[in-house]
Amino acid sequence: MTVLRFLTAGESHGPKLMGIIEGMPAGLCLSEQSIDQELARRQRGYGRGDRMRIEADMVRILSGVRWGKTLGSPIGLEVANRDWENWRQSMAVAAPGEDCDERAVSRPRPGHGDLAGMLKYRTQDARNILERASARETAMRVAVGAVARCLLSHFGIEVFSHVTQIGKVSANAIPANWDQLKERAEASLVRCADEAAARKMIDGIDAAKAEGDSLGGVFAVIVYPVPAGLGSHVHWDRRLDGRLAQALMSIPAIKAVEIGLGRDSACHPGSGVHDEIFFDSESVDRTSDRQDVLVWQGESWLTGGGFYRRTNRAGGLEGGMTNGSPIVVQATMKPIPTLYEPLFSVDVRDLRPVAAGVERSDVCAVPAAAIVGEAMVTWVVASALMEKFGGDTLSEMEARYREHLLSLCP
Repeated sequence: MTVLRFLTAGESHGPKLMGIIEGMPAGLCLSEQSIDQELARRQRGYGRGDRMRIEADMVRILSGVRWGKTLGSPIGLEVANRDWENWRQSMAVAAPGEDCDERAVSRPRPGHGDLAGMLKYRTQDARNILERASARETAMRVAVGAVARCLLSHFGIEVFSHVTQIGKVSANAIPANWDQLKERAEASLVRCADEAAARKMIDGIDAAKAEGDSLGGVFAVIVYPVPAGLGSHVHWDRRLDGRLAQALMSIPAIKAVEIGLGRDSACHPGSGVHDEIFFDSESVDRTSDRQDVLVWQGESWLTGGGFYRRTNRAGGLEGGMTNGSPIVVQATMKPIPTLYEPLFSVDVRDLRPVAAGVERSDVCAVPAAAIVGEAMVTWVVASALMEKFGGDTLSEMEARYREHLLSLCP
């Protein structure tokens, strides 16, 4: 079993973010431009703060790629922090001089990792915690996810996201056609395909900004077409639904994850929750090219063997495995904890009641979080694809992938 893994390093105001990817097969086309496209998508979105006007994220591939193709060795990535120039002394590796502005933070913010980290690491300066706990780290996750996206794209698998709620405003007029859904989401300032709802979301963000407050929301990530059989039912840590939930919950401020109907499954009887199974013998074609083995059938994908569903309430996952339908997950993001009208806190130096500290922040980052969600879901699905079909080279994966799809034919 081939295992994909990655690590990131770097602080929010340090010189750069770094990432190392291990396990990508040799022969995959990869360019800095393909990664930069995803980094640019993360930086967009109504409600972002001043940091996005400072940074213009671009990646440098430092290793693992030669002449536009992966070598099979670890891939090293780097994204520079342009704001580092303003923090050279405050975030220096060497001990500061006497006149250095240390920018210490002793007033932890409710809802942030500040106080929990200060207690864990026995420090009175939350700067040591917040620099790494900051969502700035997700820029490198998006870069890593962009590499995984190249792998999925090679096998014709797409991943996209859209925002379904910000604050109390929910999207209702969501196109059933996914091409339209993607197009409208990409064109929207808040990644919402419902134009009327998007305008109300923008108004809500403006109102929250005027009050020094912040807003959260909900986004969905969809993956299709997905072959049946990714993931496993045999051990708890190999179940794909659990791995997707963990990956999304690891994103800062994500507080809930739903798959398919999610919590609405509790509101209906089993007959209204489970997806009936049908078979179309005319779709079976063992002579098809790899790209044609997964066939669109109305609102369902045939998994190569003719089995399909007319509904997808399970979100494409049953028993911890993909069932051939699209993967559909939703993640709920809480409002950002940095408020320009701060809540009450305590100064850890003298235990006086004070207003919480204020760091430069966004009013609403749900559209950006959706892009990070795409990256994490892409990584998990790419990892499952490698586990099932992986080898040292892309050509090995291609042969195993096609053999598996053809094996689904009865």
